[in-house]
Amino acid sequence: MGSDPSGTDGPGTAGPVPAALAAAARPRSTLAMLGDAVIIRHTLFSLPFAVIALLLESGGRPPLVDTALILLAAAGARNAANALNRVIDARIDARNPRTAGRHLPAGLLSRNSLLLFALVSGAVTVAAAALLNPLCAALLPVAAVLVGGYSYSKRFTWLCHFWLGLACAAAPMGAFLALSGRFELRYFPLAAAVALWVAGFDIIYALRDIDFDRREGIHSVPARFGERGARLLSAACHLGTVAALASMPLFWDLGAAWLAGTAAAAVLLVAEHLVSRGGTERHLRIASYSINEVIPLVVLASAAADLYVF
Repeated sequence: MGSDPSGTDGPGTAGPVPAALAAAARPRSTLAMLGDAVIIRHTLFSLPFAVIALLLESGGRPPLVDTALILLAAAGARNAANALNRVIDARIDARNPRTAGRHLPAGLLSRNSLLLFALVSGAVTVAAAALLNPLCAALLPVAAVLVGGYSYSKRFTWLCHFWLGLACAAAPMGAFLALSGRFELRYFPLAAAVALWVAGFDIIYALRDIDFDRREGIHSVPARFGERGARLLSAACHLGTVAALASMPLFWDLGAAWLAGTAAAAVLLVAEHLVSRGGTERHLRIASYSINEVIPLVVLASAAADLYVF
């Protein structure tokens, strides 16, 4: 069910990888396949919102060293979480025809390779956080529970989608805290927008596995409430996302460009729900992945426009 912290699948997710395809993939380097397994390009789900936080808190003048450390911490946490997700869910993935072609169940990568990748990525996050400020270092155990616990949450609660949302919201919140060293009320609207956005599209993603989840006893909103209930809850999450984004000018010096970006994000979210109603694997993939790769960039562009142009 559900996505990992980037909401991604590996190759051959419609079923087991054919022998010829597996053989063709093996000559590729382990590092390249690790990049495929965690779909590094989908770091776009989190990093733009961390950059928005950086720009807002610094007034458009983010310090270079802190910026590099924050982006390293966010990317490291995301990739460590994805690698752990692949290892933790390997047996479930092997039983699901849609995910049996992922690298680990298909035998394209070893468990140890993914664990080592997760360890290195996690070490990057720990080192970067420790160099930022004491609060970031102190909150590392909380971040570990958020990003590492998601894969287990689906085993006992349908709220797993919201767990994933909170894990992704740690990116902008962490960026805020890295610069200020303290919690402020103005940080929470952006974090809430990210958390609800991710939870909403992860619920749509989980529609692909509703029958499998019910059969295997895996918890998800679609498995618990059915397709109609899942779609309604996902739409409610995305309404919350738009409301949180629209409230940002109450806390920050944002204006017309930000509101235009929020409106564009709202249109894209509506399109996401309409496309997902096609019901096919292709429709759900476009709704869950393609559209959501664009939304963070649109919102980031609107923030940059307000800070640097208008």
